[in-house]
Amino acid sequence: MKVIGFCGLPGSGKSTVLKAIEDLGVIITMGDIIRNETRKRSIEPTDENLGNIAKELRDEFGPDILAEKCVVLIKNLETEVIFIDGLRSIAEVKVFRNSWKFPIVAVMVDDNIRYERLSKRARPDDPKTLEDLRERDQREISFGLNEVINSANYKVNNNLSVKEVQKIARDLILNIIKNY
Repeated sequence: MKVIGFCGLPGSGKSTVLKAIEDLGVIITMGDIIRNETRKRSIEPTDENLGNIAKELRDEFGPDILAEKCVVLIKNLETEVIFIDGLRSIAEVKVFRNSWKFPIVAVMVDDNIRYERLSKRARPDDPKTLEDLRERDQREISFGLNEVINSANYKVNNNLSVKEVQKIARDLILNIIKNY
């Protein structure tokens, strides 16, 4: 089994990159675990609520709880390639690396482009202002996201068109899979 991780600040384009490779494997989005928890609790999935639940889960069960839940999901899958979307901490990376080689791809983009993209995305947890984005960034960084980005094996520049970044990402991932 080949498991590959993806990280990046909110709005960096992880989903855009993953769209280019979704036919190559199964995508597990770590944020979906938190969104599922809000549904279980009948809580509206606002940015604030999702952030509070993410913090609460990590405080109660440890910084690697989301990764542990993903590993359980992965081990029940019968597929050769799995992509993990949304790494936030080195503790999570260690959980995955206990079972797999687990290379990491960081998606990078300028802040003004990120904000513009998030404004158009219209998910309930998306920031409404640039200040909201900075607050969300700080929360993600407090989980250890910058360490994960800085230690990534590969970086994809997403200051490009969708078509360009998807071609670059697909070529990169095909190479990673081939040499895993």
